[in-house]
Amino acid sequence: MTTLKILVTGANRGLGYHLTKMGLDKGHIVIAGVRNLDQADQLTQLKERFKDSLHLIKLDVTSEQNVIDISNQLKEKYGSLDVVINNAAVLLEREKFIDDLDIDQVLTSFEVNTIGPMRVIKYLLPLLYAGNNQSIINVSSEAGTILNAFPTNYAYSMSKTALNMFSERLREYLKNKGIQVYAIHPGWMKTDMGGEDAPFDPINTANGIYDIVEEKKKIYSKIAFIDTNGRPMPL
Repeated sequence: MTTLKILVTGANRGLGYHLTKMGLDKGHIVIAGVRNLDQADQLTQLKERFKDSLHLIKLDVTSEQNVIDISNQLKEKYGSLDVVINNAAVLLEREKFIDDLDIDQVLTSFEVNTIGPMRVIKYLLPLLYAGNNQSIINVSSEAGTILNAFPTNYAYSMSKTALNMFSERLREYLKNKGIQVYAIHPGWMKTDMGGEDAPFDPINTANGIYDIVEEKKKIYSKIAFIDTNGRPMPL
């Protein structure tokens, strides 16, 4: 199996942590991006085990300068990237209707959930061009579908819908460059965001994402928005 250089955003907890650990267990090099390194205890423990394969970085997807600096650091250290998994996200104003919605929180949601992945790809794309077996995975949500969205949840749902459109545009742009691009619905998972009532284990979701990244699954979808089994999601 080819060793991949993989960047994961929001890597310190939930799905991001499991994507990081699974990538390391599979023998890949993982660059784990976290907004606050003081909240990365689990990753610090992984670093003790995977000394040369895990690179911890402070990555704030809302900061243009931070992403530019990270791009320069990774270019100097690795020269290329093979996979970017945009996992960092926030869930704000979940239960509010339009009457009580805090528009600033909606803007923050778009800044993290939509513009953040766009910013990361904009500055890391040259590194992906230099990579091999390249993939861009934007972790999306069924909440971003028109048919299945909740009557509330404006900020999260709308930002994920926009992320799906970005993924589709990016997929079209890169289709002749050998870089696969998908927005993936991870399922309702037992994480800090999903809660304990969620039916899915993030380990299984991470495994499905790696099957796609490692091209172990044939994807027949004509759109970028898929589930972890590679099936197209409803729009």
